[in-house]
Amino acid sequence: MRGEQMANPDGKPPARPLDSIDHDILRLLRTDGRASIRSVAEQVHVSRANAYARINRLIDDGVIRGFSARVDQERAGQGASAYITLKIVQNSWRTVREQLRQLPGAAHIALVSGDFDVLLLVHTEDNRSLRELVLTRIQAIPEVLSTRTLLVFEETDLDSEP
Repeated sequence: MRGEQMANPDGKPPARPLDSIDHDILRLLRTDGRASIRSVAEQVHVSRANAYARINRLIDDGVIRGFSARVDQERAGQGASAYITLKIVQNSWRTVREQLRQLPGAAHIALVSGDFDVLLLVHTEDNRSLRELVLTRIQAIPEVLSTRTLLVFEETDLDSEP
């Protein structure tokens, strides 16, 4: 079996190793996901064909999962943001995750270790909406044992340029 690549639990073959050019391409695309192939190629000093092939390989390997806009939540009408920690019933992660995905304003969900089980980032219109989301939606999920809400006062996007 040596030499054969083992599939990951999700059934995908393992991603190929990344070199410094791949990392430079990822850095550029994190900063500007709309960068042209020509611009990327020029900045990492490869041909357009090479840049195109590398980006497609990164997409095919699942390294690049997609392209999206970075949104200023406050300017988009979502003036309250919070991280919510949840303690959940053991072995209920998949069920809870699917219910949390349906919540309005849910931006990021992570299964974590430590004093709590799940870390959820939400954006809501205001604190009243946040309160309603926590007290009537999240705490109503049967597998959620407890929650703790941490208000976000300010945030900095580390992927953007200074």
